[in-house]
Amino acid sequence: MSRFEPFVGTPVPGPERDFVGYGRSAPRVPLPNGGRVAISIVINYEEGSENAHPNGDGRNDGMTESIYAMDPRYRDLCAESVYEYGSRAGIWRLERLFTQYKIPVTFFAAAVALERNREVAAWIREAGHEACSHGWRWEEVWTLSRDEEAEHIRRAVASITETCGQRPLGWYCRYGASVHTRELLIEEGGFEYDSDAYNDDFPYYAKVGAHRQLVVPYSATYNDARFSLVPSYGSPSDYLDNLKRGFDLLHEEGEQHPRLMSIGLHPRIIGQASRIHALREFLDYVGAKGGAEFMQRIEIARWWKATHPAM
Repeated sequence: MSRFEPFVGTPVPGPERDFVGYGRSAPRVPLPNGGRVAISIVINYEEGSENAHPNGDGRNDGMTESIYAMDPRYRDLCAESVYEYGSRAGIWRLERLFTQYKIPVTFFAAAVALERNREVAAWIREAGHEACSHGWRWEEVWTLSRDEEAEHIRRAVASITETCGQRPLGWYCRYGASVHTRELLIEEGGFEYDSDAYNDDFPYYAKVGAHRQLVVPYSATYNDARFSLVPSYGSPSDYLDNLKRGFDLLHEEGEQHPRLMSIGLHPRIIGQASRIHALREFLDYVGAKGGAEFMQRIEIARWWKATHPAM
């Protein structure tokens, strides 16, 4: 019989992976008003901070209505105009919807995007929505040096504090963090949570050196970005069906263990009329069924800290 040797893997920089989490012991943490599902509506506001020749990048960004890939030597006016749709039209459809339904929202806001459209920053400020930092620009932080990333974090905090009148208390990178991000957030100070993870239906604490950082996980599943992927949603009805089915099961599970549902929105994507129509139908469905509490991510973070403090 061969001798068993456990797999060890290779030491690498950055956070350790955790495949266990809460396991079979899902936390029983009641929501503030006794609901079953905490729904976090997130608006990813990136327009104007994406990769583009006018931003000095020498290349163009994706996530548009087309899968056409223009040679990066040339300025992609089509892609630029799709992003502009989000800041000119799509964002105000979202404003009308969430104002009508009185839903508190978290913005994953790229600082430069808010600098370029201060009307959006004014809405965040006047409505009491949360400005969570989505970076100085909508950039791939893993390509930066540690010092460059630290400087961009500092710039993002200063910029959002100026445009929104509130410093960001949460952080979410484009796509994923670098191996340095969590350490840098702690070094900068002032952040109550980050959302750079997709690995649970509950918040949790991650060990970062001698510190414990609260993570409020995000989701790529209930995210309108799938309209820009291949394969994508076939229609707004597919998007609606995905949201409803997810909410139904979380609602069922939430009878014993309240769950977190993160819904990610992009003004240039969901802001199209047919798609926001499906989102409105989902909100009506949730309202009719009951058991949901719409919460900003900072509210979720503070709820978790109060009821499930770090040990």
